Amino acid sequence: MVVVIANDLPPAVRGRMKLWFVEPRANIFVSGIKDAVVDRVINYLLVKCPPEAGLIIFKKHNRPPGYRIHAPGQPDKKLIEISGLQLVIEKILGKKPEKNEKTC
Repeated sequence: MVVVIANDLPPAVRGRMKLWFVEPRANIFVSGIKDAVVDRVINYLLVKCPPEAGLIIFKKHNRPPGYRIHAPGQPDKKLIEISGLQLVIEKILGKKPEKNEKTC
């Protein structure tokens, strides 16, 4: 399985991505393509996308935690590592913390 998150993709790349991937949300692509094809798709993205595209690529991996994150370029979303897990920080817009809710 592969998940690709991007800031902005060139139109030609976006059209090609829609052949292999489902786009559940704008600039988030998910696919269950075979491992042999995954590497070709990732190489295509690395060659065709400028650094401003801000790619974050999640690729299935056989060792814990079960995935590997590649982040070439300058993604808008921040990556952090907690207890060996690589995570993406997602901002929730318009939500204010409740009285009992703690913020970091």
